[in-house]
Amino acid sequence: MGCLNLSSTATEDPLVEGYHFNWIFVKRFWKVLRIIFPQWKSCAVILFVLLLCLVLLEQYVIFQVGMIPSKYFGILGEKNLEKFKTHTIVAVLIILAMAFIRASKKYVCAVFGVCARGLLTHYLHSGYFKEIVFYRLNVLSTVIDNADQRITQDVEKMCRTFGEIIADLLISPFTIAYYTYYTWSSTGYIGPLCVFGFFVVSTTLNKFLMSPVVSLVYRQEQLEGDFRFKHMQIRSNSESAAFYRCGQVELAKTNEKLDHLLKVQQQLNIAQYVLEFSVNIADYLGSILSYIILAIPIFAGSHDDLTPSQLSALISKNAFVTIYLISCFTRLIDMALKMSDIAGTTHRIVQLDESMRELVKSDLFGPQSDLLNSGVISSNFPSVAYSVDNLSYSTPVAASQLLVSNLSMQLKRGVNILVSGDSGCGKSSLLRVLDGLWFRTKGVILRNVLHGFQGVMYLPQKPYLTDGCLRDQIMFPYRNPHIHAVDDDQLVELLKDVGLGDLYQRTGGLDCSLHWNWYDVLSPGEMQRLSFVRLFYHQPRFAVLDEATSQVTFEMEQLLYSICAKMDITLLSVGHRLSLRQYHHVELKMKGNGDWKLEDISNT
Repeated sequence: MGCLNLSSTATEDPLVEGYHFNWIFVKRFWKVLRIIFPQWKSCAVILFVLLLCLVLLEQYVIFQVGMIPSKYFGILGEKNLEKFKTHTIVAVLIILAMAFIRASKKYVCAVFGVCARGLLTHYLHSGYFKEIVFYRLNVLSTVIDNADQRITQDVEKMCRTFGEIIADLLISPFTIAYYTYYTWSSTGYIGPLCVFGFFVVSTTLNKFLMSPVVSLVYRQEQLEGDFRFKHMQIRSNSESAAFYRCGQVELAKTNEKLDHLLKVQQQLNIAQYVLEFSVNIADYLGSILSYIILAIPIFAGSHDDLTPSQLSALISKNAFVTIYLISCFTRLIDMALKMSDIAGTTHRIVQLDESMRELVKSDLFGPQSDLLNSGVISSNFPSVAYSVDNLSYSTPVAASQLLVSNLSMQLKRGVNILVSGDSGCGKSSLLRVLDGLWFRTKGVILRNVLHGFQGVMYLPQKPYLTDGCLRDQIMFPYRNPHIHAVDDDQLVELLKDVGLGDLYQRTGGLDCSLHWNWYDVLSPGEMQRLSFVRLFYHQPRFAVLDEATSQVTFEMEQLLYSICAKMDITLLSVGHRLSLRQYHHVELKMKGNGDWKLEDISNT
């Protein structure tokens, strides 16, 4: 398999393509809807139906509320006290019903948004954590920025906004049809014609003004992620940064990202200002238009036979119907602002999903399955973990920079291999290529073992520590202790063997719930020793160590390698220390510029 440029596996850069409220958005939004509404009996569908019922009921009550003033005009014109008392009681009950319906509607909208977020996030997680997709996106991809922000903030914002407008958006055509009929009855064809013409003009203008807002929302979310990531970078590496006294340098870099973000936000504010100006014009011109429509039959003499009180009641009733019809249209126009937010975040979410699907379809991960996910342990234990033939590879960013050329080797059972060489010559890169994290330029790699118990396990230079208790750290990446059962006394002994007996006391036991950051609590040497406890718990037949003892003493290094030998774990180690040679049989020397040398050091 040749080296693949990840930028070709996803949509073109957003700044080049330009994401707008267009057909691409419609297709992507439809895809999101199929995720949120997976089947008819799903929670989201039930909540949506309930929300739809509440909106229909709300429209009925709104009509009753709209009729209250006209009835008051008639009753007060008649000076009928009994009707006034009765109508007042009914009006209060209608208002209470309206308050209950609107509060319930807002609550169901919020619950629907949470439900939709759960469904969409679980869907994205299934692709993000499939094999090593998360690694390819975060490390190698040149298209997807801030995947974490897309899954967290963008999804939350889109689902919340979608929940706020979905029911009103769907019910609007029926409401418009209903009030169009009433307007036609009271004003003739001229009323609906004026309202519809007004809506067409307003919608066309707002569609034109909405497109730049969508693009700027997309860009703003991108820069928000960059700005947040910069602060996260300082937070995660605050001690290292403090030793460099680099506050002023990082201040300049962080402010630079902030300034870029603020510049785009100002551009977005201007675009939203113009759109808001257009929307408000439509809102307030609509109220004037309603009285113009009502004035036509009145000045034409169509209601000359009515008394002043009757005419007042009629005007109040017809004014409500006409104004509400215009309001239905202006609400659709008002939704333009929220739809621009939905469009921007939808593009980012679906673009992430498209990139993840492209990675999976490209068959980038080879034929092997993940043993840890399946929980199945093969009874067939091959004597060769990796077989490499004429392997060449380079860095993903600079494909022309060849690190190793035509490498052939095997990691055989019982033969420990040490990979040495100057920094940047491709030692750690070899491990990434062997495990499929990076792509090879040419050659063949046969992977005969799976990850996990009785297979192969990697110990990176910087150990990965998950959240959870001490047992979670030791068992990682297992979650079920019954897959590889080891009693608690043995786990404590493993901790003591590597000098971490006090860690058992500090954590309050193996299963004590902890909410600390393990990277802040443990020293680099303790983290490396804990990763070896993890290795000894899993007892793989092969282990790949990338500078895994660089932070421990020579005495501890000797102890760790002796335990590996006692457990009959075959090692492929990357390291600079000369002391490592005594624990290996073969040395692979990386000389740079693609050159290498494989020699026997078992007798040296």
